Amino acid sequence: MRVVLLGGTSEIGLAILSALRLGADAEVILAGRDPQRLEGAGKSLNRPVTVVRYDAVDTDAHQAFVDEICAGGVPDLIIAATGILIPQERAEQDVRLAATMIETNFTGHVTALLAFGEAMRRRGSGTIVVLSSIAAVRPRKFNSVYGATKAALDAFARGYADSLHGTGVRVLLVRPGFVKGRMTEGMQAAPLATTPEKVGAAVAGALRGQGRGDGKSVIWVPSSLVGLATVMKLIPRPVWRTLKN
Repeated sequence: MRVVLLGGTSEIGLAILSALRLGADAEVILAGRDPQRLEGAGKSLNRPVTVVRYDAVDTDAHQAFVDEICAGGVPDLIIAATGILIPQERAEQDVRLAATMIETNFTGHVTALLAFGEAMRRRGSGTIVVLSSIAAVRPRKFNSVYGATKAALDAFARGYADSLHGTGVRVLLVRPGFVKGRMTEGMQAAPLATTPEKVGAAVAGALRGQGRGDGKSVIWVPSSLVGLATVMKLIPRPVWRTLKN
């Protein structure tokens, strides 16, 4: 089995790899910008890994990057975990930061996943895991840019899953709630908050279900989050606008 983690230092991505309990013969490729951090992430997995350079915002290089990876064999599993969270006030003060968040959280995923998906389509098998968020359901005023990136990624994943239907390539869309970790350090936890480990366990379980032919295409972590998401959609906009962070 060949697995690629885009965003090779992602806490959630690494938790998924740990929860999968891959065999010794599985090849794990950690892709990211910082070789030292990637090496450190590999050590945390207690298994051999291959480290490759990948920059989510360098979209011009994504096709060549994918071609190079696939030259050694088309991956069986792609975990798209690249992401950054820049506070709204900073994005408003420096619009270049807003652009970086959009390119990292959305544009870069689209270009890389289209390239990997096409390679998988030609082979006739493969799985792509896309990390969305509860923020995709209804962006709030305090995180409108971040929420927009997740909403766009969520929409892309659903549409691309339909495009790949019947090809042997599957897309698993993961919608966690507030995840307590490095990215959200210092922030007040939202209701139904979760952890990277719990997200990893849920994704691993869903992937095993797909392997048995009874898996889901979308999962919420925790599963009770779907009820909150339904309520969020129903709140009138004037009321929604007045809600605090």
